[in-house]
Amino acid sequence: MEIEFYPFLRDYINDETAKAWENSTILKVEAWKNNKIWRFFIKVREPLSVEEVDNTARQIKETFSFLEGAEICQIPSKYRESIQSIINSCLVNPAESLFPQLDNWPAVTWEIGDGRIDLIASNPQVYREALQKNICSQVSEWFWQQFRLRLLVRILSKQETKRKAKSNNFISDKPISVLENNEPAVKSKRGKKERNLSKAVIVRIDEIEEGMSNAAVEGEVWDKNVHKVKDSLYVITYYVYDHTSTLLVKSFYNRIEEDTINIGDWARFCGDIRYDKFSNEVIMHMDAFNKIKAEKRQDKSETKRIELHAHTKMSSMDGLTEVKDLIACAAGWGHPAIAITDHGCIQAFPDAHKAAKKYGIKVIYGVEAYLVEEDKKEKPFHIILLAANQTGLFNLYKLISASYIDTYYRRPKILRCALEASREGIIIGSACEAGELYSAIVIGAQPQELEKIAAFYDFLEIQPISNNQFLINDGRVKDQESLQNNNRVIVELGEKLNKPVVATGDVHFLEPDHEIYRKIIQVGQGYDDAETQAPLFFRTTDEMLKEFAYLGEEMARRVVIENPALINEKIDSLKPVIDGFYPPKIDGADEDIKKICYEKAHRIYGNVLPDIVTARLKHELNSIIKHGFSVLYYIAHKLVKKSNEDGYIVGSRGSVGSSLVAYLTGITEVNPLIPHYVCPECHYSNFNPGNDAACGADLPEAGCPECGTLLSKEGFDIPFETFLGFNGNKTPDIDLNFSGDYQSRAHQYVEELFGSDNVFRAGTISTIADKTAYGFVKNYYKDRGIDVKDSEVNRLVKGITGVRRTTGQHPGGLIVVPKGQDINQFTPLQHPAENKESGVITTHFEYHALEDQLVKLDILGHDDPTVIKELEDLTGVKASTISLSDPETMKLFSEVSPLGITAKQIGTSVGTYGIPEFGTKFVRQMLEATRPCTFGELIRISGLSHGTDVWSNNASDLIKNQVATLKEVICTRDDIMTYLIQKGMDKLKAFKIMEKVRKGKENLNEDERKAMLECGVPTWYIESCDKIKYMFPKAHAVAYVTMAFRIAYFKVNYPREFYASFFSIRAEDFDAETALLGYDAVLNKITEIEKMGYEAAQKDKKMLPILELVLEMYARGFKFYPIDIYKSSAHKFLLQDQGLLLPFIALPNVGLSAVQGIVQAREQGEFVSIQDFQQRTRLNKTAMEILRKHNCFYDLPEESQISLFG
Repeated sequence: MEIEFYPFLRDYINDETAKAWENSTILKVEAWKNNKIWRFFIKVREPLSVEEVDNTARQIKETFSFLEGAEICQIPSKYRESIQSIINSCLVNPAESLFPQLDNWPAVTWEIGDGRIDLIASNPQVYREALQKNICSQVSEWFWQQFRLRLLVRILSKQETKRKAKSNNFISDKPISVLENNEPAVKSKRGKKERNLSKAVIVRIDEIEEGMSNAAVEGEVWDKNVHKVKDSLYVITYYVYDHTSTLLVKSFYNRIEEDTINIGDWARFCGDIRYDKFSNEVIMHMDAFNKIKAEKRQDKSETKRIELHAHTKMSSMDGLTEVKDLIACAAGWGHPAIAITDHGCIQAFPDAHKAAKKYGIKVIYGVEAYLVEEDKKEKPFHIILLAANQTGLFNLYKLISASYIDTYYRRPKILRCALEASREGIIIGSACEAGELYSAIVIGAQPQELEKIAAFYDFLEIQPISNNQFLINDGRVKDQESLQNNNRVIVELGEKLNKPVVATGDVHFLEPDHEIYRKIIQVGQGYDDAETQAPLFFRTTDEMLKEFAYLGEEMARRVVIENPALINEKIDSLKPVIDGFYPPKIDGADEDIKKICYEKAHRIYGNVLPDIVTARLKHELNSIIKHGFSVLYYIAHKLVKKSNEDGYIVGSRGSVGSSLVAYLTGITEVNPLIPHYVCPECHYSNFNPGNDAACGADLPEAGCPECGTLLSKEGFDIPFETFLGFNGNKTPDIDLNFSGDYQSRAHQYVEELFGSDNVFRAGTISTIADKTAYGFVKNYYKDRGIDVKDSEVNRLVKGITGVRRTTGQHPGGLIVVPKGQDINQFTPLQHPAENKESGVITTHFEYHALEDQLVKLDILGHDDPTVIKELEDLTGVKASTISLSDPETMKLFSEVSPLGITAKQIGTSVGTYGIPEFGTKFVRQMLEATRPCTFGELIRISGLSHGTDVWSNNASDLIKNQVATLKEVICTRDDIMTYLIQKGMDKLKAFKIMEKVRKGKENLNEDERKAMLECGVPTWYIESCDKIKYMFPKAHAVAYVTMAFRIAYFKVNYPREFYASFFSIRAEDFDAETALLGYDAVLNKITEIEKMGYEAAQKDKKMLPILELVLEMYARGFKFYPIDIYKSSAHKFLLQDQGLLLPFIALPNVGLSAVQGIVQAREQGEFVSIQDFQQRTRLNKTAMEILRKHNCFYDLPEESQISLFG
């Protein structure tokens, strides 16, 4: 009911002012009790002047003294006519008058609706420009300032005008009337208004427009971003999806704990809609929210179905569902089981098993295989194979192996004879329309033929007719009735042959609206019919019963519920990878490991071992032998020993340096004991040197008190628990960095030790990466001329990221199977990328799935050991003899003086160009910020630089703000456990907190925070823990820094040799042309690349660190010598008196075969001419031109001349 405004005003303000509002009525009044402001919405015949409106509002505020403000919004009774009149009388050309600074406004038209003005942009460029310059808000503000009219102003592209949003659905919550006695909004203790938005008018996200006030949306939060603006101020952006589009919802918090909205939550949000320049799209500035019950499909049937045909993202470029999400959904619906049946592969099995354990549901392990009669080149039929028991699982693995190794042709195919031979324990289903039975029905096979085909199968499948709509579209089936009849034929066959008929969904994606993911991927692959997607979503029991209602209620229930349950009863609960650790057998490995350890311990510490050594050694050996890990240690020991004997050092990776046994067996050079002295002559030791050094390298030099010999300084203080876990039962992950030149020999040695039939390359799975997914999404919409905002693009990218593309091999991973065990008991086999020509056989399962069952050796090829070998050969200095406390080398990490140059000459104040782990711009900035002067500090910096959210916005801020020092901040995962134990915390609790923090998946809980505070841990330390996403192991940092320090030593003391080894490793990326031009040219090239930033070509980015070393080499007084066709090496930079001689491979576009041709040709004698050179080397025209350009032929004549007269 409308109330007259004038009589209301007359009772409270002066009559003259009130009289102006005759014939006006109150439509509604908003009264927000938290800020005591009244807002009147007044219907007027003609808008009053701003002065009259503001004067009335002022008098209302003065009359009601408790008010903080009053606001009057005019709403003309003839709205459109009034707005048009204003535009006509005040603005000759509205857009140009208001916004003369904008381009392209003639391409914008105005449309007036009730309560809104729509600006229609004729093209996407104008639309984006209007958004970026906040035009809607400015137009809306103009109407308010000039006439006190509240208008919704929207900018629409032409495509958006095809749908019209509701004009007044921007009011998010029913206002509190001043004439009613309503309860105030409740302010939550978290600080945000958490009010009931149940009566809010919800706007679809795809109808949200810039300029809306108090708009309300609801949806699922599928992602969120947390950004710390400054101390005590966080900006959190929620990505909200409502099945139409995504909206960014931004909110501010004083404390991170105030944020109660999690990814996966459903909520209603209200706030103003504005263009955000940082996001480059329209977003909501959140004013209030409340969580709501998720709008998700539920299976409400009393008896639940079982899906026996479902695909995951492991169905190559076809399945769109994460296996864990599929299983979680089935479990959430109360389904007793679900079958995983990917196309031709079973790589989802390990993750399916983990999800089944987590959600308490039975997983049936199967595959949708490709069946052929005799020839792998035949067109295959689809077939479903389900493992019923352990024998069936083993046979399934053997069939998968054969399909990839023996009968792969475009797809992994299974011969019928092979299937029949290994059928035991496998339940066979007839699959989809591409199956043998359905295909025969479509082509009109006779009943006898259909019975013969069906007899082969254990169960027959039917699927919703909508799945097969494409058969009607391409003319193979007449109509939907025909599709129903095809299913009826299968049902009748099942009845006649006494075979269960089951209804399956052929699930490819989880929800109906997920079909867009599959559409985008298939369009990207060139499918013509991708736009007409079959509804292959995961159906509930009732949805499935409805699909088969045409069979009658009883039969529909039988095929949907009862028969799948019968199949499930025949299937055991299985584990795709058998339990237990199965290392290869090496007789006497336990005793050999003990013997090796004690022999070396006695060589270092003498006949009577210090108590600390004895206790640590016994503890480790007991754990290692008890859990069957001694074989793994022994294998690693043999590999490292062989490499060392062949002249190549080996670097350790990961946490293996946490183990004293690994140190004593030579697997790592990292001594994990506390810092200590030991005498190399008389074996005197001191484990309490009275110094707070973080590691042995930082202890002061000292002589032996017993014999006077200079003491060795050892120990890095690393707990064993970080390697094998607190109970010592975690399978060791021993990663070793071999020289890239030696890696293949190391692999060969493993095969010699265990037999080539028992060693396999570790398989990997390549999936659609973010960048590829982004390309698919952008191209899909670009081809259709649709402009999609980035937030929605990101949602779609997330939906298709992780879909399997192909397979590969781990760069150094080997899986060893003990003799007498069949690899198919653990995993099928295949060729990487399904390429038989590779000659390599890999595990079908990704290697991580097998690391607790089989020995996995990471024998990686790495540049650093190669560089060390090269430097040792060039200088005669053994790297192992270099002191880790050499003062000049240590200076290199904080200044450039050891190089004899200035910071200005090379553009950095530290001398670490070319030093592994310390040469990148990111780490150089860390060095400049911290100026380390000890080896222990270098270890800490290495940990900081390799962690995620450990340095940036964490330790860096603490150091900069002088809250903590480099020695105090968290740098490696071990720091946490060691520090908490020192503070008096229980070892197990300290270990658990360390493990939680290093994984970065969840914040510390209240009990953990309380325990830390009770031990005297400062608040900043606890907050730092919560920010960390990943932490580097200390042992890994020590190994890296040790290698880096040795290389730095050579850089300081043997500069030519250092530069030669560095450039030789990277010779193919070397820019010989620029390098030969000298210091200024190199500096200009570096400046040019740096100015380009992210837009620099990948080749230039790769070249930049090389050019930095070239610049430095020139600054130190050395130079490059041009190519000499007789003296230059094929690949190596050779030492000259004042610099280095370039190798042939450093020339652009001169490939490996050309280089080898030159070297072989010159061994046959000198060249008599350029013509002779080309004939003997067989270089092409391009390579010859490059050699000419670099003046490589000196004074050689063009052609060979033969004198007739001698």
